[in-house]
Amino acid sequence: MARFAVELVFGPDREKRLAVRPAHREYIASLAEKGMVLAAGPYADDTGALIIYEAADETSLKEIISADPYTPANVITKWEIRVWNALLGSWLSD
Repeated sequence: MARFAVELVFGPDREKRLAVRPAHREYIASLAEKGMVLAAGPYADDTGALIIYEAADETSLKEIISADPYTPANVITKWEIRVWNALLGSWLSD
């Protein structure tokens, strides 16, 4: 399994994003329960968010992202995906 840091940049339609947000959060919570999301949350300035995923590979991650309610709603202007080599942290198990 690989870890990915994914930065989301919110689009200009805040009202539409807020309407979709409960479904997005429910989806992310379901992934967290499965161990596929290690951490997630918006930036304090409300311009975007950071989600740390664990997935088999980038292709699998892109499938996970495409199923996120934010994707078909087009409320994210950018999904920046980076492989993340986490070395230290209290929640790391390996």
